[in-house]
Amino acid sequence: MRQASVGFHCPECTKTSGQKVVRAAQLRTRPVVTNVLIALNVAVFAAGMGSGLRTTGSMTLDGGLIGVGRLSNGELIGVAEGEWWRVVTSGFLHANLIHIGFNMFILYQLGNLLEPALGRLRFGLVYAVALLSGSLGVLILDPDRLTVGASGAVFGLMGAAVAAMRARGIDPFATGLGGTIVLNLVITFAIPNISIGGHVGGLIGGFVVGHLLVDVGPRYLKDPRLALGAAGALGAAVFAAGLLVV
Repeated sequence: MRQASVGFHCPECTKTSGQKVVRAAQLRTRPVVTNVLIALNVAVFAAGMGSGLRTTGSMTLDGGLIGVGRLSNGELIGVAEGEWWRVVTSGFLHANLIHIGFNMFILYQLGNLLEPALGRLRFGLVYAVALLSGSLGVLILDPDRLTVGASGAVFGLMGAAVAAMRARGIDPFATGLGGTIVLNLVITFAIPNISIGGHVGGLIGGFVVGHLLVDVGPRYLKDPRLALGAAGALGAAVFAAGLLVV
């Protein structure tokens, strides 16, 4: 008998059936959604880039700043004026090269961690709910400030990663993720002109939807589609709340 990966095989079986070797790279899901999101953010930034590698004012005002906001002439803009799409489009606008560079780097890191673990559909749901939750946080805490950036969604991915680790019995602080979140929250509250509502709202929304998809759903819902439907309903509720709060 010949020792095999599972039990023992006879010499004849070993000769007639070659063992298939599966490499680790073949088991890893390509982070397609992550790459698409990064490409969209970069494309929008490139389309609106002006002098000094900064996004032009016309792009941000016309393209999707959230909140009420006031122009220099006192004119109201934003969701309060019926421009509902700003709740979404603001998450794809960035002020300058450093802003988008930092957000896309973190998105790439977290996407390569989470998307293979969650799957493309669930990862996309987490990102969408986190983005909407970050917008809702801005509209609640700072509705008169013009706010852009994917950081709310990125914080949401960190929250979802915490939920996934907790579901598997892993201490987030043992991996370094917990400390990273704490450090970023300290920076958020300590440095002016950083969106507290966007970061905290995205973090909470990402954790809640992540907890629903990786813990509550598998534990209490027999059909995986029910968890997906609940996550979609949560996103719709957050979006509706963002329109109603202003």
